[in-house]
Amino acid sequence: MVSTTFKNLAPDKQARIQAALLNEFSAHPLADAQVARIVQQAQIARGAFYKYFTDLTDAYRYLYHQVMLEVHSAIPRTAFKTFTPAVYLQAVRDFVDQAADSQYRELIKRHLTQNEALLAAPRQPVMDIPDAVWAAGILSHETIKQVLLYPDTKKAALDRLASALEALARKDAVSYTHLRAHETSAHSV
Repeated sequence: MVSTTFKNLAPDKQARIQAALLNEFSAHPLADAQVARIVQQAQIARGAFYKYFTDLTDAYRYLYHQVMLEVHSAIPRTAFKTFTPAVYLQAVRDFVDQAADSQYRELIKRHLTQNEALLAAPRQPVMDIPDAVWAAGILSHETIKQVLLYPDTKKAALDRLASALEALARKDAVSYTHLRAHETSAHSV
């Protein structure tokens, strides 16, 4: 985990270190990244790097988390409390457009193709969300991955996502109606 020492650095020094991390991890997979290149570009001592981060993986996790926060910042968190296909589709469009046109494009692509598999601890799945919200999230992330890795498929991938989300909404509506009818008949007995 990034140290308090790093968090307390002057903003310009933090920015310089983050820029060096971004350059390194955009140009090289995590397995080939080098502290030497990072510290040289950031103009910091090697020992300082290890005061800020445990190791390269820690630095990578920190940077990728910061990038995801920034790229997702335009998506309101409240949009994902209930399942609305148009909200998911617009969020995917916004994310893909922002990521594809940003300084983070190569980092995200490298993460999806090389680095994600190197990070040992997968996140604990969220189990307390409605099935449709979970499914829409999975579909959305796979669509993002496809579009970022194969930009020429953007229109087809987004059209397919729209169709899948609409089908999911229809199924969710039928399931909800069936559940409500079952609850009503159970209460009348």
